[in-house]
Amino acid sequence: MIQERTAPIFDTNSIKITKEEGLILYEDMVLGRLFEDKCAEMYYRGKMFGFVHLYNGQEAVSSGVIKAMRQDEDFVCSTYRDHVHALSAGVPAREVMAELFGKATGCSKGRGGSMHMFSATHNLLGGYAFVAEGIPVATGAAFQSKYRREAMGNETADQVTACFFGDGACNNGQFFECLNMATLWKLPIIYVVENNKWAIGMAHERATSEPEIYKKAHAFGMVGVEVDGMDVLAVNSAAQEAVARARAGEGPTLIEALTYRFRGHSLADPDELRDREEKEYWFSRDPIKKFTTYLTENNLVDVVELTAIDQKIEKLITEALDFATNSPEPGSDELYRYVFAED
Repeated sequence: MIQERTAPIFDTNSIKITKEEGLILYEDMVLGRLFEDKCAEMYYRGKMFGFVHLYNGQEAVSSGVIKAMRQDEDFVCSTYRDHVHALSAGVPAREVMAELFGKATGCSKGRGGSMHMFSATHNLLGGYAFVAEGIPVATGAAFQSKYRREAMGNETADQVTACFFGDGACNNGQFFECLNMATLWKLPIIYVVENNKWAIGMAHERATSEPEIYKKAHAFGMVGVEVDGMDVLAVNSAAQEAVARARAGEGPTLIEALTYRFRGHSLADPDELRDREEKEYWFSRDPIKKFTTYLTENNLVDVVELTAIDQKIEKLITEALDFATNSPEPGSDELYRYVFAED
């Protein structure tokens, strides 16, 4: 059965983007899609191991939110579905791929793997294997920004934190505790619910007494908005407003992005629980195809330019794969390194 709930239609004519802005969003979404496709290929060829959770179909959420922020300055906190968040945050594709191969050149030095991406350089606070685990970490990051600015008088400490998590996390205690704290202290944070309808094999509507997650923000006096997570312009517009509010000291926002993962929960999931009809419905709303249509119909770019970007990204991913394949394994002499913080 198709789950009918969709966000209000976003009027793309209500905002104007430049060609440069459009190409940034398009390139980032294509990078996420093709990178994940290559991960699937490597996994099924036995070149990549462990649990690997792909992001296909949800690219508009990562690109729409993170590209509304300051790269390498604002903070991003992810989940176990973290590869694309890392890419959007500016972590080089070669470092992300090397991490997936467990290599020393990976962004987490081969210690994190698929579910624990981290990059201090790019203010990526990590991926987290446990559901809702990143929410208090992100809330803490937002608190330190506010504390450094207001208590320590650092006027440059105006960073905003984006915290991503799924619909399944919204029934966990950390979610409610952190929303309460963030509102009480007016923390500069955006909580982004990537509602892809399924928490592993549990349909969202069967697992919560209030399926419309954005409404849960209202219990705390927080701004809560619902957006079409398959429309990058809708997501980006909502994110820009949330970022502006947070940076101005007006407190947090909860954004519920209605989206859909095109693959199973992980690459080990045969994906037999979701109806074919439901999947076909969401496949038809592919965010990259939707944005491609917008860019060409509004004469911002032509197909030739988009094809050139596609080819550029394919080459980038091939280079990233070669880099990861030829990179060294972490040395046994570093077995205990990074267990504790280093000076």
